[in-house]
Amino acid sequence: MDIRCRKTTCFYNDRFTCKAKEILVDGKVICSSFKEDKTKTVPDTTAKLFERTPDFAPQRDSKALKIACKADCLFNRNGKCVSNGITLNAVKEKPLCISFLKK
Repeated sequence: MDIRCRKTTCFYNDRFTCKAKEILVDGKVICSSFKEDKTKTVPDTTAKLFERTPDFAPQRDSKALKIACKADCLFNRNGKCVSNGITLNAVKEKPLCISFLKK
């Protein structure tokens, strides 16, 4: 499973890859595992978008990560995410799961 997180100010974010041991997407489709790291800054990945590729950390194996879900989502099977990949977006204060598809 490809797990990407655009919330670069999160403690668990390593070059757009989540390093948390578990993720919980709540009923409002927000990653409840988000933990802000005040020492991190938001990189401007668009400044040189066509000159160089942003630095991404290696993809994580989904077996090493528990992904729980409480959202009314097509990929929610008894509280577990069964999507082949999720992306968390960096909007406002909390990251939203943009892989969400309403049942």
